[in-house]
Amino acid sequence: MSARPIGVFDSGIGGLSILHALQQALPGEAFVYFSDAGHAPYGERPDAFIAQRCRHITEALIRQQGIKALVVACNTATTVAIHWLRQRHPDLPIIGVEPALKPALERSASAQVAVLATDRTLSSAKYQALAARMAQAYPHARIVAVPCSGLAGAIESGDVALVDTLCARYTAQACQTAPGVDTLVLGCTHYPLALEALRRHAPTGLAFIDSAPAVARQTRMRLDAVGLLAPQPKGWPQQPARPGLQLLGSGDVHALQAQAKRHLAHLGRIGEGAQAKGQAA
Repeated sequence: MSARPIGVFDSGIGGLSILHALQQALPGEAFVYFSDAGHAPYGERPDAFIAQRCRHITEALIRQQGIKALVVACNTATTVAIHWLRQRHPDLPIIGVEPALKPALERSASAQVAVLATDRTLSSAKYQALAARMAQAYPHARIVAVPCSGLAGAIESGDVALVDTLCARYTAQACQTAPGVDTLVLGCTHYPLALEALRRHAPTGLAFIDSAPAVARQTRMRLDAVGLLAPQPKGWPQQPARPGLQLLGSGDVHALQAQAKRHLAHLGRIGEGAQAKGQAA
């Protein structure tokens, strides 16, 4: 058991969707969330730059916050840097994210799923290998990739009108490309933050699947395996726990705090205990 916090980082606010699931699955844990908004979006940066940022953030979270585990809550950062991070820090449980293809294929009645993701994720060797494994495991399934240029940036900037326009465009594209599709995979951690708009423009019955629940389960399993899992609070879930949450960033951390409150307030986990601090890396 360890009272040390779990570190979570993303290029911006997208990782809040992962933090949401982590807080639900791990009610006794404290978290440190780092938004690298000052260097976003990662999807437009070279691999070497992304790897350098991931290294700096990880080492700062270890050195300054004493984290016991790290969740790389960004598809691009996972693709580019997680292998190196695990080699560099072999004793630190490090969990990444990838599009939830397997859960989507297991759920789909039509065996047709569409993956909404950034161009960077869809063109990566890591995603291509995942899609190939799923195609082999589900030979009768069809997996359609839908690059969603600009959507993560619109969500990050809070451009509600543009988010709505792009959600309409990309859900329509998914359904036109694969007329029998019944499941959409949200392949970027930003996209669950626009779920309301996506649902508004989707046909009735279309399901949306993201990686957050699987990431939370994997994090819990990894912590439990090495004896670092914090105990479940007494009275939970009838009496919601309020462990610490620290918000850090390379951009405007007060804006980050407002965004976190907006996206996570319904969980009852953000409030007086959430602290916003300046740049950590």
